[in-house]
Amino acid sequence: MFLTTRTLRILTRQCRTKDFRAPAGIHMNLASPARALHTTNSLQAKPTNPPPRENPAHRVGPRGHENVGRKRFADFDLAGRVFIVTGGAQGLGLAMAEAVVEAGGKVYCLDHAAAPSSYFHEAVSRVMPEYGGALLYRQVDVRDTAQLDALVASVASEHQRLDGVVAAAGIQQVTPAVEYTEPDVARMLAVNYTGVFMTATAAARQMFKYRTRGSICLIASMSGLVANKGLLSPVYNSSKAAVIQLARNLSMEWSPVREDDGTGGLRVNCISPGHVLTPMVRKNFEQVPGLREKWEAENMMGRLAETAEFKGAVLFLLSSASSFMTGSNLVIDGGYTAW
Repeated sequence: MFLTTRTLRILTRQCRTKDFRAPAGIHMNLASPARALHTTNSLQAKPTNPPPRENPAHRVGPRGHENVGRKRFADFDLAGRVFIVTGGAQGLGLAMAEAVVEAGGKVYCLDHAAAPSSYFHEAVSRVMPEYGGALLYRQVDVRDTAQLDALVASVASEHQRLDGVVAAAGIQQVTPAVEYTEPDVARMLAVNYTGVFMTATAAARQMFKYRTRGSICLIASMSGLVANKGLLSPVYNSSKAAVIQLARNLSMEWSPVREDDGTGGLRVNCISPGHVLTPMVRKNFEQVPGLREKWEAENMMGRLAETAEFKGAVLFLLSSASSFMTGSNLVIDGGYTAW
């Protein structure tokens, strides 16, 4: 017989009287100790996020007086710090990597190609050695979790630190929803969601190991907030929505600094670009005639973005300038989602 919680409470109270008789079909062992409903030891042992109030991230970012008047744009200075950018061979990822290098950071660009593209070589030629930064390339497929984890660990081990990561690797497929196959969906999610997730966790493990108060920037998209007019890309859009939600959850778990072992203090945020002139987007224009004109008409600025227009945003999120920012989604879309 199925009993509701309310019925069981009533029966429990009644069973304490000497004249109580259990209904037919119900056996009540009055000798057994009372136990809370729907609770097991395994449930009680499940991990939870560190309570922020008891584990405050005081050591993240500069003190209020530290940089005032001492150095120009000191809060944006990344000299001596080490970063990883996935999807860094070209496009948005490469532009963001260049921003970090300009601020003095050493950046490892990770991508699936065996050798870097001509875009990457051009970027290397623009590096100013006097700024102290460096731009390097390493081959890895973010779907290969073991290789990805080993590469991130080797970078951190070489420098005894890892200060930040930008998870920018992503792929697109323009297909009507009813024509998607299961392998199509699995392939896109393996890069756009699982690959981003595994990149973040690989970086977090090293930041915990070396006790660096790092920053993790996940590249989502305004497509995670709205449907892209004129472009049938349901899996891409939903994968980006998942990345936005992922950033919120990782920041809840990793931002506090744990009292017991000193780990944590990691900030996790998203950037959601609008329509940007990347190689992937240019391919969309080839597949869908008139799409560029439609997109240009849909935002408030009447044009599409260049990759360089996101350099300031990633520099802000990776530096001390955003030391009190975590779990946020920075939307940069020319006003597309504002109307």
